[in-house]
Amino acid sequence: MTSDAVRTFRARADGTASGGAVIDLPFDPRKAWGARPRYHVTGTADGICFRTTLAQRWGAWRMAFGPKSSACRLAGREAVDVEVWLEGPQADDLAPDIAEALASRPAALAAFSGLATFYRKGWLRWIDATKRRPEARSARIAEMLDLLEAGQKQNR
Repeated sequence: MTSDAVRTFRARADGTASGGAVIDLPFDPRKAWGARPRYHVTGTADGICFRTTLAQRWGAWRMAFGPKSSACRLAGREAVDVEVWLEGPQADDLAPDIAEALASRPAALAAFSGLATFYRKGWLRWIDATKRRPEARSARIAEMLDLLEAGQKQNR
């Protein structure tokens, strides 16, 4: 992960009616990480590790934590030190053949980028299972692109 992929900031953590917490982001993730359907992120807030999906609500990008999240303990704090980054394998970190194929098909790249880590890793494991058959690898990459563009999260 490159250092410019990590965003560090200080923010207030508000409580929610359900007992959770919410932190507004002081930046636009579309400008920081490029446009995508969803932003699955991980990070720390005052030393508490978290995973969440960013949501745009009431004109601001937010990280929301439910009442069962360890990060809900942040609720009511005036100043929280936050480090946040995109979770899981990103298109820039992939094998060159996969990265090139995704770059050539913007709709598939957008779909791949919006998937949760579980699904991205699933695609990569499925493709990497062809190490001894290079012709099958390129066929699987092509199939992945088609399925992603068709809206499928996984190959099965």
